[in-house]
Amino acid sequence: MVLKLMLASMAAFAARAAPAVVALPRSKSFVAGASNEMEMKPSPIEPSWVLSGNPVARIAEHSRGQDDAAMTALWDCTAGEFRWYFGWDETVMILEGEVHITTEDGVERTLSAGDVAYFAGGTWATWRIDRYLRKVAFLRKPFPKPLTMAYRLRNFVRQGGAQGLAA
Repeated sequence: MVLKLMLASMAAFAARAAPAVVALPRSKSFVAGASNEMEMKPSPIEPSWVLSGNPVARIAEHSRGQDDAAMTALWDCTAGEFRWYFGWDETVMILEGEVHITTEDGVERTLSAGDVAYFAGGTWATWRIDRYLRKVAFLRKPFPKPLTMAYRLRNFVRQGGAQGLAA
C-alpha cells in the first residue's frame, strides 16, 4: 500500500514538473544525432528574471527517459544577465562561450568550453553571459522525499544494514 502511494505521488509529481520542450525522439532505446543539425526552438527566459540586457535563449531536446524523469538537451543564449531557477537537478557541459555564475550562497565561478557543472534542483543562480553560450544539459527530476527515503532504506538493507556499517 505504501509503495503504491509513493508511486502515485511520483507520477503526480512528474506530470506537473515536466518542462515544456520539443517533440519526443523517434527511438526510445537509442538516440543519436549531430548537435549542429538539431532544430533550436525559442525558450524565452522569464522576463522578471532578466537583470540586464536582452538575452535570447533557445533549446533543442535530444532525448528523454522513458519515465520522463531525465532529459538531455542543447541550450544556447545570447548576451545578458539573469537569474535562473533549476526545477530539476541539472548537469551542464559548456560547448561554446563563457558564463559567469553566482549561486545563492555566493559561490562565483566562470565556466567555459569543456567545463562541467552541477546545479541542484530547487535552487537559483545568476548567469551572466557576455557574448554567447552553448551548452548540453543533462536534467534529472528529483524524487519526492518519501520515495528518496524508501530508496535509501532499500539500499541500506541490501548492503547488509547495520552489519554493513560495522564492517
